[in-house]
Amino acid sequence: MNRRPLFAAAALPLVILAALCVSPRVPAVVDALPDRLRDDTFWRLVEDFSEPGGYFRSDNLISNEDAYQHVIPTLSRRLTPGGVYIGVGPDQNFTYIVAVRPRMAFIVDIRRQNLLLHLMYKGLVELSPDRATLLSRLFSRKRPTGIGSTWSARALFDAYQAEAPSAELFRENLAAVTDRLVRGHGFPLSAEDLTTLEYVYRAFYVGGPDMRYSFPRSSAGRWFPSYAELMMETDTEGEQHSYLASERNYQTLRAYETANLIVPVVGDFGGDKALTSLGRYLRARGATVTLFYTSNVEQYLFQTSAWRKFFSNVGELPVNDKSTVIRSFFNYGLRYGATGNVSPPGRSAMLTDSIPSLLAAVRSGHVQRYYDVIERSH
Repeated sequence: MNRRPLFAAAALPLVILAALCVSPRVPAVVDALPDRLRDDTFWRLVEDFSEPGGYFRSDNLISNEDAYQHVIPTLSRRLTPGGVYIGVGPDQNFTYIVAVRPRMAFIVDIRRQNLLLHLMYKGLVELSPDRATLLSRLFSRKRPTGIGSTWSARALFDAYQAEAPSAELFRENLAAVTDRLVRGHGFPLSAEDLTTLEYVYRAFYVGGPDMRYSFPRSSAGRWFPSYAELMMETDTEGEQHSYLASERNYQTLRAYETANLIVPVVGDFGGDKALTSLGRYLRARGATVTLFYTSNVEQYLFQTSAWRKFFSNVGELPVNDKSTVIRSFFNYGLRYGATGNVSPPGRSAMLTDSIPSLLAAVRSGHVQRYYDVIERSH
């Protein structure tokens, strides 16, 4: 469990405070970010910020970053709760959100499939009162008897490994999630969206807890961590922070989802709309981006001139001197960082950087290639 104290609680939405059993204090300054979003407002943000979907070379239904929790102690010391989180990709974002506890979160990814993946999670989390129910629904497996709220993530996954997937549960859960999103929330998902939603959900039904980044190529990339392994990863001190590491973490995530405060957006980091629209929305409400998780998207942006547009877009976001970017780096025999740390070949390392300092380096011409941002990271 994350032992970080819950400081600056007044910056958090009241619904999150209730989930954490923290008594809210009256803040000195009330910003204009909501405690919860109405369903129509949530969907309007999705549509207003989104760009046409783009291409990525894999489905990327789960992360391949096994070291993603290593930076959490640093983030806990540096950041206070209550800002705005921006991230990319699948559910590793949930672990960062639970750790830093922003006021709102936005997941910006070039693939519309990723938006639908996050809507799938939204429906499943809202329908699942605890971790065990979520895993039962996610993998379409019967809930084992005797599971308790204090069980470790390892005990939960060991129990579900012993259960067989059920086609009947798959059909029932898919119908329940679809009904939750379309009828319950009123999200106008198209027939193509619903087909993609079924494709994504079926992947978890087929892959189960052993599902990997390389799915459905199960024989390829066995060195990628499985979903279960990612949920059981730790920081460098052996502490678990995943959103399934404890019931408390899961209930924090569930409070965000039920309040519509995790907003998925289709957007290109080097595009013309998503990040700039988000920047205008946040500036108009006096909000600050405290954490931006980019994964290794910059690696692809630097293959063209799109990196220049990306940093221009980041410059439109409201930040402060604590605002931080997290980037992942996959080592292929190259050293990185001022300390010369080396990650195992082919495995990920997580690096942090100051957003204001990064933007200053870009403006001064000290960033011209991908390894310039890697070398300046910590």
